[in-house]
Amino acid sequence: MAEVVCLCNEVLDVDLREYLDAHPTDSIEELRGQASICNKCMQCQDLVEGEIYLARVRRQRAAGQF
Repeated sequence: MAEVVCLCNEVLDVDLREYLDAHPTDSIEELRGQASICNKCMQCQDLVEGEIYLARVRRQRAAGQF
């Protein structure tokens, strides 16, 4: 079951993961510049940064890098 990551924009964790997998993003600031997924409320910053990190790890694994 999907969980809400960002309350302000009603972003679901599944949607955020799909976006990050399709659009390589290295920071929350970069995410704010690319999409309307995150604004500057900062309430969900830890969760979003965690998802960005996990997406980076998934990309590295897919590329064969550890």
